[in-house]
Amino acid sequence: MKIDFDGNFCIISELEEFDPRDVFTCGQAFRWYEEADGSFTFINHGRVANAKKVDGKILLKDVDKNSFDEIFYNYFDLDRDYKRVIEELSKDDVMKSATEYGKGIRILNQDKFETIISFIISANNQIPRIKKSIEKISEMYGKFLGEDENRKYFSFPSAEELSKAKPEDLREFARVGFRDKRIVETANLINSGIVSIDEIEKMNLEDARAALQVLPGVGPKVADCILLFAFDRKESFPVDVWIKRVMEELYLKEETPKSKIAMRGREVFGKNAGFANQYLFYYGRENKLGR
Repeated sequence: MKIDFDGNFCIISELEEFDPRDVFTCGQAFRWYEEADGSFTFINHGRVANAKKVDGKILLKDVDKNSFDEIFYNYFDLDRDYKRVIEELSKDDVMKSATEYGKGIRILNQDKFETIISFIISANNQIPRIKKSIEKISEMYGKFLGEDENRKYFSFPSAEELSKAKPEDLREFARVGFRDKRIVETANLINSGIVSIDEIEKMNLEDARAALQVLPGVGPKVADCILLFAFDRKESFPVDVWIKRVMEELYLKEETPKSKIAMRGREVFGKNAGFANQYLFYYGRENKLGR
């Protein structure tokens, strides 16, 4: 991997395992917009940036050396050798196909509180609606970050800011439905320290899963998503309808409860379970496996 800076661009070259389309559309993140030119504008830690792949190079617009070192290097998990991860996973034809299809995926290291709220909203919901709800919450309770010819941008609110929200406002304006009270209660639990993000970070996987499920609206699958996408727990294996179908069709060959699929996924793929999960999810969803 080679990193260069030119004006307001960070240029990443000699890195095959990075494609913004794979990264942003694989279901792990919601605060992104696909632009007319095929690039992706995204918001992370109060910064608005844009990513595009051109001639095998990744162009990160509005990313200088300081913000790259402090924010985006970790956000895009650039310290990890995904070529090795793919080699370790590609032990069977299924994973060879899945990793080849989603070769450009990198698992983002996202803001913990934002990820918790986002995946509470994601339960039994569709991605376009999730994205709209999160944007509206940011507009209502976050800070204005700036605007361009396409739209205005806002930061995601802190636990303190969101704890002051009224559930009825979240329901009416952000269209979060039955999740309204859960969002405010979760923000209060985290803001008050009753549930400590810092403490969860230190726990083993099962204790962390249990601690997150104290939060209203966080069940096993949502907890596993939060751990994988925000707590760097790459051994986590979230099971949604697509992963259930893919695992049953390609590995288990029978109807299996979600809890057992999560355990089986961790057994089969070990420390790389989270990566396998994302490759299989993306491959299964895009190719409509198990329907």
